[in-house]
Amino acid sequence: MTDSPVFKKVALLGLGLIGSSMAHAMRRGGLAGHVAGYTHRPETLERARAMRFADSLHGDPGPCVADADLVVLCTPVGTFGELAQQITPSLRQGAILSDVGSVKSAVIRDVGPYVPEGVHFIPAHPIAGTEQSGPEAGFAELFDGRWCILTPPPGTNTEAVETLKHFWQRIGSQVDVMDARHHDLVLAITSHLPHLIAYNIVGTADDLETVTKGEVIKYSAGGFRDFTRIAASDPTMWRDVFLNNREAVLEMLGRFEEDLNVLKRAIRWSDGEVLFNFFTRTRAIRRGVVDAGQDTAAPNFGRGKKQDQ
Repeated sequence: MTDSPVFKKVALLGLGLIGSSMAHAMRRGGLAGHVAGYTHRPETLERARAMRFADSLHGDPGPCVADADLVVLCTPVGTFGELAQQITPSLRQGAILSDVGSVKSAVIRDVGPYVPEGVHFIPAHPIAGTEQSGPEAGFAELFDGRWCILTPPPGTNTEAVETLKHFWQRIGSQVDVMDARHHDLVLAITSHLPHLIAYNIVGTADDLETVTKGEVIKYSAGGFRDFTRIAASDPTMWRDVFLNNREAVLEMLGRFEEDLNVLKRAIRWSDGEVLFNFFTRTRAIRRGVVDAGQDTAAPNFGRGKKQDQ
């Protein structure tokens, strides 16, 4: 595999966890001749400038994407449509326009109408993350061994897809290509629903009148600690995810409620066999996750910078 840059210039629109981790990973692997970064927040721009985030930093997306071979939308998915409209006049012919959003059908819906002729639109989703946010949160190893899913619309240039696939492989990811709607269904159960449950459990604990907030914090067991970690994720990002993947999330939420009712009945009627069989089946899923290399079986109570989203 060659060590030469995949792109002469990469523009990252958004300087949060994913954007900053991409910048670090590209620098580590020599994947881009020039990395440009954009944010509309002056304070974030100053923080990024102080840490030498990129080769150039911009408060206007137009100059950031000018002459870029790859443009990546790294802001919350609810902003993509407006951002795509702003950068349309500045995109060069032959450039690849991509993103890192956790929802894909809505991205194609919102961004697709603004993609100029001759620009290759290839939505992407690196399945990696932590509960941290901001330019300081990024690290080059975030994507190592994780999956990145590409969801090119029908008719997308195959050479451009292969180039972007190669780029993510050089970053450290394994890459799959699938239909956008199928992606949204898969992620609804593997990522979106777990986050919704985590937010709800932590919110319920905070609302309990018979348990003080101090007791919830003081006596947090491992399970609740993991829920609070997930529930600490960026509120803007996850608000946009649920609003833009509502059909798939509601479909999976309905199935979850059905299974939850089975467990409620088993507990109410002291049906230990149902509970044991259910827990045994789900335990095997955990083993599958470890065997697939997506986590380690070693205890990790502090969690640290683990890529769990």
